[in-house]
Amino acid sequence: MSPFLALLRRELAAYFRTPLALVYTVIFLMLSNSFVFYLGDLYETGQASMQAYFRLLPWVCLLLVPALSMRTWSEEFRSGTIELLDALPLPPWQQVLAKFGALWGVAIAALLLSFPLWLSLAWLGDPDHGTIMLGYVGTCLMLAAMLSIGLCVSSFSENQLVVYLVTAVILLLYLLAGYPLALNPVREVFPQHVVDLIGSMSFLTHLNAITRGVLDLRDVLFFALTAMFWLTLNLLVLRARKGGA
Repeated sequence: MSPFLALLRRELAAYFRTPLALVYTVIFLMLSNSFVFYLGDLYETGQASMQAYFRLLPWVCLLLVPALSMRTWSEEFRSGTIELLDALPLPPWQQVLAKFGALWGVAIAALLLSFPLWLSLAWLGDPDHGTIMLGYVGTCLMLAAMLSIGLCVSSFSENQLVVYLVTAVILLLYLLAGYPLALNPVREVFPQHVVDLIGSMSFLTHLNAITRGVLDLRDVLFFALTAMFWLTLNLLVLRARKGGA
């Protein structure tokens, strides 16, 4: 087995060896389903659609993604196990990708466990399965971008509470970037093209476009480039903390 796959396996095992993955999954499913039934009025709308689910899911992720990602690098630096990682014949960028892959795998597994909701809608009505599938694809892309932010922030501090709060604030800014109410103060200071640029960085804007059944390459690229940016920044921070190695 290659060192990269061995590290990826180690990271995945670390989540499932402790209650973290189970707790995350249970809370994720409880919150997402509660939100969609009590806030999204799933049955009251009379439509066999998961639009309400995908519309509220980013706010569930705002609470849970920082909790899932806050320990990734923080725990390594706090416990000193980062030295074991450095002893592996593995460049830092592969370490970053292995940790990111494990995080993303746990998050996607929890997301796919909401599949019974899809089955329920198919039994109750005639939903657009293609649109629902795109909703899952868009949510997976959004999770990649969110988790890359949490992973990067985790490399800045050994204090997991600080990492959680900073990650949550950054994610909140990404979510609110598309809201007119949040953009009004920016509009008073900056020209319109700056306002449009900030608005285009909203996770909600790009996710909603995909969940409506339109897979635009620009939306895919936005999430992919956002994840790449934060993963690259994560790599630079690691190199700086290790003395430029």
